[in-house]
Amino acid sequence: MDNIKDLLQEWDKTGVAKLTAREYRVRLPIRDAARIAALADMYPRKTVEHIITELLSAALDTLEAALPYEQGERIIAEDECGDPIYEDSGPTPRFLALARQHVARLTEENSSG
Repeated sequence: MDNIKDLLQEWDKTGVAKLTAREYRVRLPIRDAARIAALADMYPRKTVEHIITELLSAALDTLEAALPYEQGERIIAEDECGDPIYEDSGPTPRFLALARQHVARLTEENSSG
């Protein structure tokens, strides 16, 4: 899901992403809980849990896209004009590497549990 607008368009469909075996419990501020309840009323095919899961996923996609690019020292490619493209030395590469590690761990937990 690229953004919230795409998410709203998808809510009339029934596809569900692969879920972890682990559950996460959260307590929501009243205003947020009310807005999720309103969405559940508007999209009765979606459970409250699906709405929370999909909103969180869309928010994480937005957060990942907003991580700042910091130009590194190493040239990793050239653009169509032949200008150098430098590696990203900001938080994005670390975030993506850590996320891949956690994907592997959670996938292992799912298959062994």
